[in-house]
Amino acid sequence: MYKNALRPAWVEINLNNLDFNIKNIKAKIGDKEMIGVIKADAYGHGSVKVAEVLRANGCRTFAIATIQEAVTLREAGAKEEIILLGLAPDMYADTIVKYDITPVVCNSANAAAMSEAAKAAGKTVSGLIAVDTGMGRIGYLADDTAFAIEDVKKIQALENFKIKGMFSHMSTADAYDKTFSHQQEEKYNNFYKALTEAGIDIPFKTLANSASIMELPSVYFDACRPGIILYGCYPSDEVDKNQLAIKPVMSVKANIVHLKDVPENFSVGYGRKFISKRPSKIATLALGYADGYPRPYSQFAKVIVNGCIAPVAGNICMDQCMVDVTDVPDVKVGDEVIIMGTDGKNTILADDIARATGTINYEIVCAFGQRLPKVYVK
Repeated sequence: MYKNALRPAWVEINLNNLDFNIKNIKAKIGDKEMIGVIKADAYGHGSVKVAEVLRANGCRTFAIATIQEAVTLREAGAKEEIILLGLAPDMYADTIVKYDITPVVCNSANAAAMSEAAKAAGKTVSGLIAVDTGMGRIGYLADDTAFAIEDVKKIQALENFKIKGMFSHMSTADAYDKTFSHQQEEKYNNFYKALTEAGIDIPFKTLANSASIMELPSVYFDACRPGIILYGCYPSDEVDKNQLAIKPVMSVKANIVHLKDVPENFSVGYGRKFISKRPSKIATLALGYADGYPRPYSQFAKVIVNGCIAPVAGNICMDQCMVDVTDVPDVKVGDEVIIMGTDGKNTILADDIARATGTINYEIVCAFGQRLPKVYVK
């Protein structure tokens, strides 16, 4: 039990496993720059702490999704380049400049707002041109090079905005069929060629995400952006996992806070979804769906207690859940329960929870990392 966590449930972050993953990714990409993607509080793992481990491994650029995430890193002392992967509306131009954030842009008026803010502060903003090669999210349409060239030339002419390079994102690199990924690569290269032939200097290119790092070395370009693989989860079940050895970084644990013996035909939880078929022992954990333990997982959920697999009893509540520990020997209040992780014999992965609930491992780790206190171990 971690007293400093102020509750008997926590996320455990294994920094050795994180370091292992980073080193293996660096070996995979060779001399290419690593941009550590630590958005969403490092996918729930804690961006400030993850940045420390990335920094110790020579990573000099981080990527985040919101301005607040960048501010958090700066206020924690981060000096590295921080790329904002989402668009920053004009009203935040002053903040972009103040915190030395690298924006991505796909609109000359937006870039002009940042240039004006930078001029007022006696600075220059360095940003990435975003191109939509098939994700459909942000960026100049890759096929509309005539408009893009005209607009990017306006950005190039700005006094206090410097074009650092070009950015796009892969949408199906984690699929077994790489046809569309190769089409995105071709569009990216064609867009780059069109800009450079029009006299626009693009000194830096980045496209590769986690799945691309594993299986598409032709899109490594100048820098790769590992995300989910940093945290020991594979992007999908369709990638070749032999391409990269990684270890899960996050475990989720809780202590039993209450035990009770109940008779046969005793109901547990909202909706009475569990009714005991025999005299049973029910354990209560102080962890629920507000902590990222998905309520739809209730009917499939299992935990690890004292070396045994035990089923969750009834619906997961907002802040608590109950477990049928009838078959767990010597169980007592205070015993540690593994909700996600391994005891060396039994293992429950983020992928297991994701498959049972129809989602992806990304969502599982992000959700667990929001409210639960984090404990860092080496």
